Amino acid sequence: MTRFAPLSLALLIAGGPAVAQRADTVRTDTLAAGVIHSRIVRNAGPWVIHLLRADLRRVAMQQVRAHDQLTTRERVSAMVARRSAVGEQVIAAVNADFFDLASGASENNVLVQGEWWKGVRVTDSPYDTYTNVHTQFAMDSAGRPRLDRFAFDGWARTARWTFPLITLNALPAGTYEGTALWTPRYGAATPRDTVRTVTELTLTVVGRRADTSLFVRRSAAKGGGSTIPYDGAVLAAYGARAAVVDSTADGDTVRITLTAAPWPSPPRGAAAPALIIGGWPRILRDGASVAARAPAEEGTISRNAEVRHPRTAVGFSRDSSTLYIVTVDGRQAASAGMTLTELADLMRELGAWNALNFDGGGSTTMVIGGRVVNIPSDRTGEREVGSALFLVQRRR
Repeated sequence: MTRFAPLSLALLIAGGPAVAQRADTVRTDTLAAGVIHSRIVRNAGPWVIHLLRADLRRVAMQQVRAHDQLTTRERVSAMVARRSAVGEQVIAAVNADFFDLASGASENNVLVQGEWWKGVRVTDSPYDTYTNVHTQFAMDSAGRPRLDRFAFDGWARTARWTFPLITLNALPAGTYEGTALWTPRYGAATPRDTVRTVTELTLTVVGRRADTSLFVRRSAAKGGGSTIPYDGAVLAAYGARAAVVDSTADGDTVRITLTAAPWPSPPRGAAAPALIIGGWPRILRDGASVAARAPAEEGTISRNAEVRHPRTAVGFSRDSSTLYIVTVDGRQAASAGMTLTELADLMRELGAWNALNFDGGGSTTMVIGGRVVNIPSDRTGEREVGSALFLVQRRR
């Protein structure tokens, strides 16, 4: 286990008289009721650490997408400025999920304030060493945090058939057959699939019952590229599914259910999540470091897990009342960054009981009061990212 130097004056003795070494430091300030920010300098690393400790009974969490879109990138500071301009009381924010550098699309499920933006049963990452479901951070409707390997669990039903939705706003890549749902969050039109037979049903929403939305079929088309209605969705069926879905008629009711199922099985009595935001991998489980098991459990690659990099992490206390958000600067003389094992040990020492590694490297960013407080490692400064996790004032 990594041992961290105590936050006090140390003496360095090296073959002669004692020589004074720079002291480790902690600078702490209160950002809002229940939210404390600490800047921690530990020379033994060397590390420069920023810690947000928040009372979840007094503040709330939000996931914010770049430009409020599914596929684009934006600096965290710009996201904060944009939301602050319309009256949102943003206390602090950090970068969050891993994303595609070209498109900005998150690799994991995206559930934003109760609305599904993206759903995948398998993490959409080119770097996993095997087909995998990453651990994701969630908040349920009661404001309780959770870490689970959430798999998208969607279903489409009519009087004639019932099919699982393989993806939401993402192509079911690599499958011979399957169904996907496309909503206005994806864009103006569905993508074309030049490999498989495709039938697409244009749907208009007409109501909702519990966790199921009711749609009416308006038209059908072949080949993809259908316009996604602002008041509905497009149900796309690929391969052998296409002919069966095409058997519906205009005016038929289609019931769509969108949820998430923790893999391999949900805990008893667990409430449905209202927020899901991804990371990779889990580093603390019930007070114990599991970072060393990440290659086997979540398919991490050595150049990520076992090398010191800038890091961003989120975790929560044993009683789930306290949130811990951490950034560690890296690739700098003043701060070398951390391995996943070092990050897990740090989160446990700070008080986290469960913790997840967010995207790091040049993406690592913490914004407080509209200002970036850490030092991003990219030469160009703060990086544009796909998503951020916000700490906001809880609405009464």
